Amino acid sequence: MTTFDRVGIRHELARRAAAGTPVRVGVSGAGWIGSGFVAQASHMPGLCVNVLADTDTAAARAAFLAAGIPADTIVEATAAGPAMDALAAGKRVITPRYDLAAQLAAVDIVTDVTPSPATGAETAYACIQHGKDVVMVNIEADVTVGHILKRLAANAGVLYSVSSGDEPGCLAELVDYVVALGFEVMVIGKGKNNPLDRTATPEAVAVAARKSNKDPFTVASYVDGTKTMFEMACAANATGCRPMQRGMIGPEAGLEDISRIWALEEDGGLTRFPGAVDFVQGAAMSGGVFVTVRVADERIRADLEYLKVGKGQYFTFFRPYHLWFIEAPISVALAALRRQVWLTPEDRPVADVLTIAKRSLRPGDRLDTFGGYTFYGVIDRAEVTRAEDALPVGLAPGAVLIRPVGAGQVITWGDVKLDEASTVVKLRREQDALQGYHTEET
Repeated sequence: MTTFDRVGIRHELARRAAAGTPVRVGVSGAGWIGSGFVAQASHMPGLCVNVLADTDTAAARAAFLAAGIPADTIVEATAAGPAMDALAAGKRVITPRYDLAAQLAAVDIVTDVTPSPATGAETAYACIQHGKDVVMVNIEADVTVGHILKRLAANAGVLYSVSSGDEPGCLAELVDYVVALGFEVMVIGKGKNNPLDRTATPEAVAVAARKSNKDPFTVASYVDGTKTMFEMACAANATGCRPMQRGMIGPEAGLEDISRIWALEEDGGLTRFPGAVDFVQGAAMSGGVFVTVRVADERIRADLEYLKVGKGQYFTFFRPYHLWFIEAPISVALAALRRQVWLTPEDRPVADVLTIAKRSLRPGDRLDTFGGYTFYGVIDRAEVTRAEDALPVGLAPGAVLIRPVGAGQVITWGDVKLDEASTVVKLRREQDALQGYHTEET
């Protein structure tokens, strides 16, 4: 289990700031998440984002400008030489190349802050090739190819970690806490921010997306559950907790009844075995993460009841928020200053996210992207997804159908043609082969 020691990190960053040697961070992604990371890092003395990669370099420039970086100090570069020259002159670099920051000696550590498995795989693999530590805010990439990235990084002497801030990182910290106290974990999970609707499309959520100034595809990926499935698969693979059924259960719950709901079945609850991963719906726990435990010691039970944690033998520890890219710079700083890992997958996956057709699909149809019109993701146990030859949803964007698939059906490896030249597909095939699971190229 990962351990966490954040004591003194502000002092270490302050010393770096005072010495004029801040931790220099290369970032992939200048969208909503990436620009938010840049904004937050700009308020942290001792941490400096000096390279920002995005195929939309205008967005990267805008992110730096919004963070208060003077326009005349932002330089666009596509090669290592000019980028290093600009950094040596005290400039910030924007680039369309996700592999560039990994090649620069003036970058201490790289983080991928996109929701794209393809981009995350490209960024992380470049870091491993060039001996650069990498922290992934991108849990989609970790669920898709995190096991092979961790293995390759270890072989290369490079740090690979998933960040703090998103639900998996927050859950890892909370699980570490309760396990260290000796409590038996029943269920770990999150409070979903909105009611689950598998049919959600960008068009259906457009009004809500406009109100929150978010991309409709992003919002639809939250509503249709794909994002939740990725989050809980990431948490499952880092802790060994498993989904109890396809898609998990996802009951309505609040703090007053969650411990009762996640009691074992023989005690009147929904939990089929200790060590499960799931989620709850309802406003009371929206945005938070929880760990429900069983406590055997009658004295400790009584003390927990006195401290108003709960009653009986089941208790739930709840963190009412996750701050995503606002918290993520802490784990980047810890990785750079102490080579401290926040979260990584265990050696073999226990869960995966498979691809389900959102509508009937025909040969020649191209799968769009998370939260789109053609597919959604559902978590299941890794051995089940393998037995069904299910396509990992992290490989779905851009795949082309070569066989018809009905609405609600699992899309398999054999149903699609993939871009075999892409880094993420190559890494996933290598990962599966190492684990004794082989898929044929189509």
